[in-house]
Amino acid sequence: MKKIIIPFFCAVLFSAPAMAQKTTATPAKTEAATSKLTPKEVIENYLKALGGKDKLESVKTTLTENTLSVQGMEVAMTTKKMGSKFKSEQSVMGQKMVQFFDGEKGYFEQGGQKMDIPADKVAELKKGKVMDALGYDPANFTTVTVEKVDGKEYNVLNSDKGKFYFDAATGLLYKSSAAEGNATVKSYMTVDGIKFPQEIEAEGGGQKVNIKTTKVTINSGVTEADFK
Repeated sequence: MKKIIIPFFCAVLFSAPAMAQKTTATPAKTEAATSKLTPKEVIENYLKALGGKDKLESVKTTLTENTLSVQGMEVAMTTKKMGSKFKSEQSVMGQKMVQFFDGEKGYFEQGGQKMDIPADKVAELKKGKVMDALGYDPANFTTVTVEKVDGKEYNVLNSDKGKFYFDAATGLLYKSSAAEGNATVKSYMTVDGIKFPQEIEAEGGGQKVNIKTTKVTINSGVTEADFK
């Protein structure tokens, strides 16, 4: 089931703020400077950059169409989200792969075989939101540091679940780094006044994948029946 691990890992990476926990462990030494911003200010700037908290909260469902490039293959993927629920279907070489979560339990399916989502991931996914950015809680982050990547400055939210890099100039999320791997947002697209990642480069589990979003439909095309 290797081919479907990366997209799921991406979902976990970008929903990671919802389940990040504050740690009391001594932080590792780093050359990064301490930011003048608080975690709350970084998150508020991010929500504003995406279109504003009110607009994000008005999104009850999303239907997203993507193209994945992985291991030399092009994979079409469609993902439906409602609350913490999601259903993602991929099609490659005539084979369909499904990732499903109904808010309580879920599975991966490929080649007629199903594998339940691990219990520890279920607990995390239950906290998921349609708009992942709304899952950020200032209390879950220990520090904000300032780091430079390729000459650009980023405000970095740190937690024991990972690091989240926000462009100091735009406020937008640039990169997430966690145990599952890394995901970098290369560009954004705007739909009904809200910014969504348009291209993501991700790496995890020994795989690299490029995810391009071709279309996002807001508050249409998704019903409770999709998660039965």
